[in-house]
Amino acid sequence: MRISSIRKLNFRPVSALAAAGSLLLLAGCHTDMWFQPKVHKSLQESDFFADGASARKLVPGTVVHKATEGELRVDNTTYTALGTDKKLVDQLPAEIPLNVETLRRGRERFNIYCSPCHGRSGDGKGMIAMRGLALRKAPGNYLSESIRKQPLGHYYDVISNGFGVMYSYAARIEPADRWKIAAYIRVLQAANGIPLKDISEEEKAKLEGNPEEPKAAAGEGEGK
Repeated sequence: MRISSIRKLNFRPVSALAAAGSLLLLAGCHTDMWFQPKVHKSLQESDFFADGASARKLVPGTVVHKATEGELRVDNTTYTALGTDKKLVDQLPAEIPLNVETLRRGRERFNIYCSPCHGRSGDGKGMIAMRGLALRKAPGNYLSESIRKQPLGHYYDVISNGFGVMYSYAARIEPADRWKIAAYIRVLQAANGIPLKDISEEEKAKLEGNPEEPKAAAGEGEGK
């Protein structure tokens, strides 16, 4: 008998056992594990509820909050930018102080999220706009007269909900930072409106340097 024939005879029992084991495993599987009575996709249609929708509305009176941070979010000015008269406010919420730290944070967030389209000076000439962004309307120029007249809450609202082709940045920028960006936009607008003759020589010298990284004082770091 040939060696090849012997090998076939020796492996036949092993193959038979493997096939039998596979059949036993398959017999233990059921399609009810694949087709479970649950919603597989958001907003999927459902025949369980009378309205035919799988998504349920919040119970009346429910207050939405961020459980991860323990931050209670109620429908007030801080999160809506609307005053008691339901109009956009023109001042920062009481919990957002107007100080150097607020403006520095606003500048940092503005340069990250806003400047690519609106430019670091807010003139609407960011790198994306200058490098071929084709839109019916150019990115907003914060220094223009029409946008200057908008209340502070307008900038918060645009960041939260988007405007025109600009999508919402609510998922990227926290509410407090939206207000800080709005405050920094006011700084850009104010700085652009100051005549050069009204700027002192000391301030001009500061402007010639890098405001992000102030120069070290003379003698600082010597001997190290």
